[in-house]
Amino acid sequence: MSDTAERDGQRAGAEPKAPAADEQLSDGQLSDDERRKQRRERRIVAYRGAGRVLARPGFLGTLRERLALLDEARALDLHDLDEQADLYGDGIVEALEERTAGLLGTEAAAFFPTGTMAQQVALRCWAGRTGNPTVALHALAHPEVHERNAFSQVGGLRPVRVTSEPRLPTTAEVRDFDEPFGALMLELPLRDAGFVLPSWEELTEVVEAARERDAVVHFDGARLWESTVHFGRPLEEIAGLADSVYVSFYKSLDGFGGAALAGPKTLVDEAKAWRHRYGGTVFQQFPTALSALAGLQRELPRLPEYVAHARVVAAALREGFAAAGVPWMRVNPEPPHTNEFQVWLPYDADDLAEAAVRQAEETRTLLFANGWDAKGPGLACTEVYVRAAGLEWTADDVKEAVARFVALLTEEISK
Repeated sequence: MSDTAERDGQRAGAEPKAPAADEQLSDGQLSDDERRKQRRERRIVAYRGAGRVLARPGFLGTLRERLALLDEARALDLHDLDEQADLYGDGIVEALEERTAGLLGTEAAAFFPTGTMAQQVALRCWAGRTGNPTVALHALAHPEVHERNAFSQVGGLRPVRVTSEPRLPTTAEVRDFDEPFGALMLELPLRDAGFVLPSWEELTEVVEAARERDAVVHFDGARLWESTVHFGRPLEEIAGLADSVYVSFYKSLDGFGGAALAGPKTLVDEAKAWRHRYGGTVFQQFPTALSALAGLQRELPRLPEYVAHARVVAAALREGFAAAGVPWMRVNPEPPHTNEFQVWLPYDADDLAEAAVRQAEETRTLLFANGWDAKGPGLACTEVYVRAAGLEWTADDVKEAVARFVALLTEEISK
């Protein structure tokens, strides 16, 4: 799930209310930030009221709805609930670690409260083992874009950018990089480039190129769960290419939060020591661990179905915009590599955002649930996620929704 969407959901449990008509200010009286905030609040309300959406991420639910997930987990009989609750990472947390290691085919795994912490610890451990604190990564990698320079400010690591192209690094870029590095970090899929993945052959060759340089390979696999269809390989074979792997329990699996670092037992044991030092050995985490086990049971088997249907939705979007007379649009990548992808349109971001909200408010169909980011004059993009709710949409449903969206967009542009 996007960082923008996560910020939108931070207050979702409080049941946000759209500003009353007599409380709204005209656009001329609002700053850009205030206008975006007001539209974001409207979008969350519209999402709640929509009868049809492509995805219903759990984090936008109410507290009551989120607690219901624990009742569902209990019904799934995922763990002995008569067992004593966990203390500082034992019990159900250890069970989740074992389950994760088994799925990824690694010797061990360590639960972390956040992926940011997990990856800082992983790369710090590898730096100590290789004797080189330099981490080679993509310019759009999560630590470079979303973590406020945590690698250098907290971990004593030195990130270097292999490429800034909207794709994963190539074999030549890794092999010919002009300085040594101790670790190569690959984000799979690379979210800010459009949730893109390399081919299996490209990935294996890049890993080999890093190893030729005596570097270890770490996968930022926050959404690795979604990659099996594109690669045509099981999770354990994909994870087996790397020396260590991080996975998230909420981005694809809809858990309450949490992450895991998986790899050799010696690395994981060291990572648990650093987890303690970083303040990540939390007193009790059974709700988060139970929700993660529920996600592995419920969502993980369905991800291939979501990926397949995302390709149906993406094709219908392209055909729908063409039929509506839109001069240009882009699905990125096409076809989608996972169940998440970008849509680019040649219009102002504010007009697109307003048309999306109005469609939900007026028709209870929310085609574009996320915000629109301006990418230049008259150019914007948004992220589209397809999950269980999206399986109910046929290609014709998507095209019909596109036609209505374009009609509303035309009205916005003409104002």
